[in-house]
Amino acid sequence: MVRTIIEKIIKKYEIIGYPRLVRLNPNIPWKTRGNGSLCLCIGKKGGEGKRKIGEINGDDIFCNTIFTKELDENDLEYLHMIIQGILKKQAYTTEENTNPGFVMLLPRPNVEFYKKTVTRIVSLTEVLEILQALHARYEGYKNKRGLIGATAAIAWEPKDRTFEVIAYRSNERWGTKRKVDPSSVKKLDETLLSTFDNYDYRNRHNRIVPNSPCPILFGIRGDDVKELMVGLSMVKSESINSWLVFESNQGTDDHLQQKKINEIQPFESVIAEGNVTKNPWSIKGGHVLFNLTDGTGTITCAAYEPTKEFRTIVRGLCVGDVVKAYGGVREHPLTINLEKIFIKKLTKVWKKTENPICPICGKHMKSKGTKQAYKCIVCKTTSTQPRFTEQKRSISQGFYEVPVCARRHLSKPLKRIIA
Repeated sequence: MVRTIIEKIIKKYEIIGYPRLVRLNPNIPWKTRGNGSLCLCIGKKGGEGKRKIGEINGDDIFCNTIFTKELDENDLEYLHMIIQGILKKQAYTTEENTNPGFVMLLPRPNVEFYKKTVTRIVSLTEVLEILQALHARYEGYKNKRGLIGATAAIAWEPKDRTFEVIAYRSNERWGTKRKVDPSSVKKLDETLLSTFDNYDYRNRHNRIVPNSPCPILFGIRGDDVKELMVGLSMVKSESINSWLVFESNQGTDDHLQQKKINEIQPFESVIAEGNVTKNPWSIKGGHVLFNLTDGTGTITCAAYEPTKEFRTIVRGLCVGDVVKAYGGVREHPLTINLEKIFIKKLTKVWKKTENPICPICGKHMKSKGTKQAYKCIVCKTTSTQPRFTEQKRSISQGFYEVPVCARRHLSKPLKRIIA
């Protein structure tokens, strides 16, 4: 949709900075699949500081790196008409969870509004009050929740940011099977180290290709725009109609809040540190759970089946281990859906290897019964201390994350944390 808007207005107006792709709270029960919003800063033509940000139908698209001139009422009226027409034509309003909206603002809302939309639930009433106070032009469709995301994208002030280059398909190919060569994506992943979440080797999942029948052919995420441009040329695929570079909050962990367990609320994303109080157990469906406590309360943490091999790490935990759990909070029952964990401390695990030895005759003593002492049948000496050996743990201290195929848009990959 942003591509179409840019195509319509670029001859008359200037794009200021990169277009924005902003993801919102991933735990909202009525969210769209990606729960994201798009934003453009637009000014009048003029000024230097051009930077190429894409191509549309063979034409180079540039942004201005500095703000030019503010739009007047005639400009706003014209843009309102253009955006309204495109949204009515392209938005999938027949989808149950698609409730689009667009917002046009001169002043930027307070960044605290963005922080709320990425970490909590925000009401439509709250956003409407903000829009009316700022004299915004806006229009929402169906239940109008799209206005929340649109306003949040404008309010975002990045402390951390990444980029994504998105390649678009020709209109006639929308809804057909995409042709993107996995081997070229693997080569990209191995070569361009500032990119992330490209390919899941173990699960053979080409992550840059979306599943939905949308106009996007593929999207490459990373920290370096120059490397993204190289990656664009490395991917072997069907013909690319257009491409654009977006500035984004993807891969930043903006959704996470450090919380004590007794403070955790449904639909948040949290970091909770505590001790494992119950060894992991499995439930129907292949999900693996364990209990975590920090002295203020206890909560269950879950590695669900889609996290694949990550569940093996969780199964390796034991009572007494100290971990930080990162993830979204499910309401019923209150559970942290794990995105990654940091194992801070591993407790020692001991296993009984043999009965105690009689100090007189040197023979092994015999057990007198369950939870009872040991006795030498020859010398009649007794002991309560069998021999134990420390067991080697299957996991080590450090960070572990879910595989690429199960990773959320906002989750910061370990390569961005550890690098």
